[in-house]
Amino acid sequence: MKNLFIVKDYKEKSGLLAKWTNIILVGVFISAVLFIALQRLDYKLDFTVLWDYRIKFIRGYGITFLLAGISIFISILIGLISAAALQSRINFFRYLARAYIEGIRGTPFLVQIIFFFYIIANSVGLDNRFIAGVLILSIFTGAYVTEIIRGGIQSIPESQWITAKSLGFSRLQTYRYIIFPQVFRRILPALAGQMSSLVKDSSLLSVIAVSEFTMKVLEVDSINFRTFENLTFLMFGYLVITIPISLLSKWLERKYYYES
Repeated sequence: MKNLFIVKDYKEKSGLLAKWTNIILVGVFISAVLFIALQRLDYKLDFTVLWDYRIKFIRGYGITFLLAGISIFISILIGLISAAALQSRINFFRYLARAYIEGIRGTPFLVQIIFFFYIIANSVGLDNRFIAGVLILSIFTGAYVTEIIRGGIQSIPESQWITAKSLGFSRLQTYRYIIFPQVFRRILPALAGQMSSLVKDSSLLSVIAVSEFTMKVLEVDSINFRTFENLTFLMFGYLVITIPISLLSKWLERKYYYES
């Protein structure tokens, strides 16, 4: 028994060592590629120039964080409502939800931003660019969240619906106690990926002058002309938001995992 524990401990340590070795190798490879590229361009890095614009960056980052946070909540709510409409027995709701999904997923986000802001928002007197940006981003992401939820619901075997009906569960009870707990676990990876995309897609709202992170960085770039430093800082700024979302998803997936 003692030997089994020793072997298991050895395998765990070996696996961990191999994992970190590969992570370091990947980091060295990426760094080497960037170093060679900069050397060939004869470009001298100077990240100290960014310090003078730290307040502008912080404000833009705060707007992006707030924009993404609110949009994530609203888009999930839209997704739940639309997914329910797709499952509705009323044809009008099903067709309306399908028209919404196909219309959003079938057109470029940039076109939607311009259409919703300059036509829809202006027609109703909505001139607050931040609120308009939140609504546009939420409506766009909500269509994809709807399809993720729909796919999760349809992945549940028919036998479980039949069993729930035989036990006297109502349609609402079936969804609440049987379907949604399983759907939640199954859609977590896809949902996390979509939330990460939401954060990145928020950068396109700069075209309607929403003062988020990307717009602030581009403003600074037009002043100091340090494109590599500015874009590198922009990239890592988004990674600070998207990586925790991915890690949270993996933690939730392990927490709610059970054998099917």
